[in-house]
Amino acid sequence: MILDAPSNLGLRPPEDGVVPGCYKLPWALRDRGLLKAIGADDGGSLVPPRYCSQWTPGDGDRNAEGFASYSVLLANRIQSIIKTHRKVLVLGGDCSILLGSMLALKRRGRYGLVFLDAHGDFRHPKNAPEIETAAGEDLAIVTGHGDARLINLDGLGPYLRHEDVHVVGVRPSDEYLDELAARQISITTSQELMERGAEISDDVLETTTANTDGFWIHLDLDVIDSLEMPAVDCPEPEGPSFAVIATLLTKLLSSPKCVGMEVTIYDPDLDSTGASADRVVACLTEAFSAANL
Repeated sequence: MILDAPSNLGLRPPEDGVVPGCYKLPWALRDRGLLKAIGADDGGSLVPPRYCSQWTPGDGDRNAEGFASYSVLLANRIQSIIKTHRKVLVLGGDCSILLGSMLALKRRGRYGLVFLDAHGDFRHPKNAPEIETAAGEDLAIVTGHGDARLINLDGLGPYLRHEDVHVVGVRPSDEYLDELAARQISITTSQELMERGAEISDDVLETTTANTDGFWIHLDLDVIDSLEMPAVDCPEPEGPSFAVIATLLTKLLSSPKCVGMEVTIYDPDLDSTGASADRVVACLTEAFSAANL
C-alpha cells in the first residue's frame, strides 16, 4: 500500500517567502502511474500541519511542535497498514518523516534501518552550535540525539539502536562519518557502493536483521549522483546511479523481514521537464517488480 506523507516541515525555506517544494513529491509520482506500475493499493494522504518559515537561533528545530504531532499521526497510519499489507511505501516529503516511520516500528518491537542517503544527517545539539532543520538531523533524532520535543514521543525514544542502522551511499567527505563510526553505526560509502554494487546487500541485511524483528528502508533521493538526480534539496556528485540503487532495493525488498520503505526529498519545483520524476518511477517500478511485490 502507498501512503502519502507530503510534509516539508523539516526543511528551511529555499529562499525568503518560498516554501520547500518536496511536499509535491507524491503528486508527481502518482501522476506518472506509480500505483498501477507497482500494483499498490492506495492508502491516501496524511495532510501535514502548516509550514512556518520563521526561525531564530536557539529555537531548536523549525516546526517542531507540528512535526511532533504529525509524526504520531503518521506512526498510527503506518501501524494500521502493516497489519494488512506485506509492504508499505511512504511517499514524502522531506527526510523528517523518518521519525513517524520509526515510531510506528518501535511500538511493535526492535527494528533496523537501511539509511540510503548522501548525507549522514547526524547534526545534534552536542556537535553543532545550533539545530534548525529536522531533515538534516533525522538519523540523529531517531537514535536519541536532538531536540527534546522530538526524541521521546510516546515515551518510546530512542526509536532505533545505533547497531541496528546501516548507512548506505553517504559521501566519503561527510562531516559526521567519524561520529557515526564511533557510535557503531555501520557505513557503506558511495564509493564502496559503486565499487561493490548490490553485493553489499548481504552486509546490510546482516546489520539490520541480526537482532531485530525486521527493518525499514529510508531512500533519500539525493543519494543518487547529481547528474542523474538534480531535483533534490542538496544534490551531490560522485554517487551511485539509479540502476545501482534499483538493484540494491530489489535485494532489500525481497527480504521477508523488510516491512517497507519511504522515499524523500525529490522536489518537483526543481524538475521543470519531469525527467527526474520519470527516473524515480522507473527505479521504484523495477525494484518492486523484480522483488515480486
